[in-house]
Formats: sequence, structure tokens, C-alpha cells
Amino acid sequence: MKITLLVTLLFGLVFLTTVGAAERTLTPQQQRMTSCNQQATAQALKGDARKTYMSDCLKNSKSAP
Repeated sequence: MKITLLVTLLFGLVFLTTVGAAERTLTPQQQRMTSCNQQATAQALKGDARKTYMSDCLKNSKSAP
């Protein structure tokens, strides 16, 4: 009985955590990071070129959403 209750509570907690994470809105910094990452991927940047691009993109205030 205790094990069943414990398992049920554990699954409930995991479910609520997952639902809560899905409803979370992104911060402006996270939105900027997502946007810069998508742009870098579209340009097929790799290695140091990607690092430089991401750094410049994240510092650039015009790239803010």
C-alpha cells in the first residue's frame, strides 16, 4: 500500500514538473539566444566562426526580440 502511494505521488510530481516547465515563458535573454542560434544554424557556421557570431549576436542590442 505504501509503495503504491509512493509511486503514485512520484509520478504526480514528475507530471506536474513537466507541465510547469512547458508553460514557462522564455526570458528576453533566452529568446535572443534562441534567435541567434537559429541564425547561426541557418548560416551553417561551425567552430570559431560560430562562437564569434554568437558572441556578437548576443551582445548586439538590435538582435533583441
